[in-house]
Amino acid sequence: MARDPYSAVWVSHSSIGKFLQCPRAYYLAHIYKNPKTGNRIGLMQPALALGQAVHNVLESLSVIPTEERFSRPLLARFEEEWEKVSGKLGGFSSSEEEGEYKERGEQMISRVSAKPGVLARRAVKIKQEDTFPPHYLFSEKDNIILCGKVDWLEYLPEGDAVHIVDFKTGKHDEDEDSLQLPIYLLLTVNCQKRKVSQASYWYLDRADEPQKVALPNIRDAYERVLAVAKRVKLARELRSFKCPKGEVGCFVCRPFEIIYRGGGELVGTSDSKQDVYVIPLHQDSSKEPGLQRFDTETIL
Repeated sequence: MARDPYSAVWVSHSSIGKFLQCPRAYYLAHIYKNPKTGNRIGLMQPALALGQAVHNVLESLSVIPTEERFSRPLLARFEEEWEKVSGKLGGFSSSEEEGEYKERGEQMISRVSAKPGVLARRAVKIKQEDTFPPHYLFSEKDNIILCGKVDWLEYLPEGDAVHIVDFKTGKHDEDEDSLQLPIYLLLTVNCQKRKVSQASYWYLDRADEPQKVALPNIRDAYERVLAVAKRVKLARELRSFKCPKGEVGCFVCRPFEIIYRGGGELVGTSDSKQDVYVIPLHQDSSKEPGLQRFDTETIL
């Protein structure tokens, strides 16, 4: 581990993904802190609310003994999680919109309840500290730490190995060029002792079981992630976080710009000390310098 983790550059799948989309959005979401609260800012929207509720239900099962995991209906657990994102807390613009997303979540949970598959078998849970998520010193030379949570690790007694399972709540397949699986592989290999023998995506919106995907080459995974991580570090050193679309901004950074400039509505603070905002559907951003009017439901 770095001599001082507070001086290291921390990267994760979410932060790297944001940086690749728009460096300005990365700055506003992962570096900037609200001077009034000292917290980072976050944007909540319906798709994120759905994903959060479903993931919380499923991921929480890994610490429960296998024989007790389904003693309480998963839908009851989902109801409790949904309360945390209901209404404005989830960025919903109407009860009808919330109902549509909640129904999708209920269908996902019902699908898993009917055919739990890997969730009914033994799991490995990577330990984490109270302050930091699972992490390791990714590059000592560059003082970069890689961190993140893997959705599920199925324990495979044959070979004393693990199976990476990533839950998908969106409607689209994971891009082949995504760095998510390479990052999950690196974290799993370096944060626990068992070898990784397979990986799968579980598209909960439409599939009854996980779909196996090819494991990346570990060296290639490291080089791909390192290349982007070094770009993140350089941008931080130069304090250069420009949107590729220029001053007008892009669909990724515009919502964060609205919050940065005093817009949006604060709806709560997350467990990770992040101020969570939502942006009303028809909030007028046309008068903001460098911003155009846009519909957040359409472009986010």
